[in-house]
Amino acid sequence: MGKAKKTRKFAQMKRIVSSKETAKKKQITPEPEKKKKDIELIKDIPQMSSAMFFQFNQSLSPPYQVLIDTNFLNFSIQKKVDLFRGLMDALYAKCIPIITDCVMAELEKLGPRYRIALRIAKDEQVERISCSHKGTYADDCLVQRVMQHKCYIVATNDADLKRRIRKIPGVPLLSVGSHSYVVERLPDVF
Repeated sequence: MGKAKKTRKFAQMKRIVSSKETAKKKQITPEPEKKKKDIELIKDIPQMSSAMFFQFNQSLSPPYQVLIDTNFLNFSIQKKVDLFRGLMDALYAKCIPIITDCVMAELEKLGPRYRIALRIAKDEQVERISCSHKGTYADDCLVQRVMQHKCYIVATNDADLKRRIRKIPGVPLLSVGSHSYVVERLPDVF
């Protein structure tokens, strides 16, 4: 034979929780503490750039400056997309691919397996930007550069970096899709 189903006894619970106890709980939580927390959160909001006007980034204009990440180069090679032609097809304008020193150091650390990506990065058409910070972590470098200057489009396939950059208003993302580049959050009107 199976087990008999037991129903909860709601009357016992009703006796335990009385209206007096709920009134006491309301008195325990003071409202001024909640207002203090809201005020602290308001102080942490960073000031928007003067280039941002009605959620559109006015400093983004052709020729676009595209900051390229290591995995963007690797995925471009895997999907057989030409970097320069793919950027022009995706953005419908002249593009200046830019690689920071941190991204270049990351490519060099990956070794001979990524020699084609390193060769593309060392091309004359790709502009190099030197970094003034310590360390060679490329994701932090790209996020820091985009926070300072909102004139870049970030090209990456890294999910964590995309998540971090989506929090920054007015910065478009570029990623490798199926045999082409996909643009995300680029305003249509200039």
